[in-house]
Amino acid sequence: MNKKIHLKVNTDIDATTEILSWFEQINQPPLPDQKIWWKCQTLLMEGFANIVEHAHKDLPVETPIELEVVRLIEHIEIRIWCLGLAFDLEKQLQITPELIDNFLERGRGLKIMSSIADELTYLPTDDHRYCLFCKIKY
Repeated sequence: MNKKIHLKVNTDIDATTEILSWFEQINQPPLPDQKIWWKCQTLLMEGFANIVEHAHKDLPVETPIELEVVRLIEHIEIRIWCLGLAFDLEKQLQITPELIDNFLERGRGLKIMSSIADELTYLPTDDHRYCLFCKIKY
């Protein structure tokens, strides 16, 4: 099974309801393991929130964020493109406290994502954007 969906939204944290509704398409037929589906939803929402709150924090709300999800036979890939600044994901993961020691209300999103995803990157693209990429196997 190969299925791909695409969505473009504004830099608005209130778009999460629309994104989750759109994302439901990829779970047809439903994944056999509900925990994998919850992990995928968490990756998508944490990734989107990080783009809004960090990468796009100084950009107008009209700034687009593009999302793409691909469901393949053995895994799901999530891509979120943004116009944010350069960011060293690996360095940030190294300096962020471990989840077990991190009782802050904010700042845990990347650690949560790295603990769930089988692959997590944030890389520049040829069109001068950045792509947050998550892959989860099932």
